[in-house]
Amino acid sequence: MSGTGLGATIRTWRDRLPPSAAGLPAGRTRRAAGLRREELAELAGVSVDYVVRLEQGRATTPSASVVAALARALQLTAGERDHLYRLAGLAPPADDAVGEHIPPGVRRVLTRLGDAAVAVFAADWRLVWWNRGWAALLGDPGAAPPRLRNFARDRFPVDAGPARLARCPVVERNPGAVDAAVVADLRRATGRFPHDPRLAGLIRELTAGNRRFAELWAAGAVAAHREDHKTIEHPEVGPVTVDCDVLTEADSELKIVIMTTAPGTPDETRLRLATITGPPSQGPDGVAVSGRGGGR
Repeated sequence: MSGTGLGATIRTWRDRLPPSAAGLPAGRTRRAAGLRREELAELAGVSVDYVVRLEQGRATTPSASVVAALARALQLTAGERDHLYRLAGLAPPADDAVGEHIPPGVRRVLTRLGDAAVAVFAADWRLVWWNRGWAALLGDPGAAPPRLRNFARDRFPVDAGPARLARCPVVERNPGAVDAAVVADLRRATGRFPHDPRLAGLIRELTAGNRRFAELWAAGAVAAHREDHKTIEHPEVGPVTVDCDVLTEADSELKIVIMTTAPGTPDETRLRLATITGPPSQGPDGVAVSGRGGGR
């Protein structure tokens, strides 16, 4: 039926989403009120050519990860997300699977958090969304493949590769307590999503490849990671001390991580300056180095 297929539906949803809702400037020369194809492509982490082929019906079988990324970028409701999966010939995510869908209302709140550095993680600590402040403070994680943008993987590495999420050095008051909290939170996630293969695979990998994780996992603690206090050693603006709070979205167990500075302090000034200058540049090993970087 004309106008109801995968490509036409994506085009309809792209046309209805104003740039302001996605945190993009409206501009003065726009012919349409909705997102441009290149804007949707950037938000979803796919090529513009692939978005064109999807909308023209020349690509009809996107992967589940691409569909999930498009659903997030288009800010679909849960029902619309499931419809997009079905149009792509895929089964919608089950209630007992780790989800990455950010409800539109939650996304609107996130875009109004001002100068805070904000990121959203799935229940298995995979990064699914971040704002400009997060990239400016810690470094832009966009260069890493989505499956590797995982806080638990960075926390408990199984190889000698670079960190993907915190490109700037981070100093914590009690790193051992943070380690234990992350592992206890992952065990809690296994109770909510006992049959999720991605979560189970992550735990197998970390247990086999990281001794510290294996020791903490064997302790059997169950808890949620709620708050922390960190100092980010930013290469351009200097050290920024932040309060790190973790909020949980009840239905999907999404973790909303918010980093804020105390009002009227040098840390507040440094965070604002970092946001203005953009993400720090990165050396060949992925570590942030001095020199102005570009925006996301």
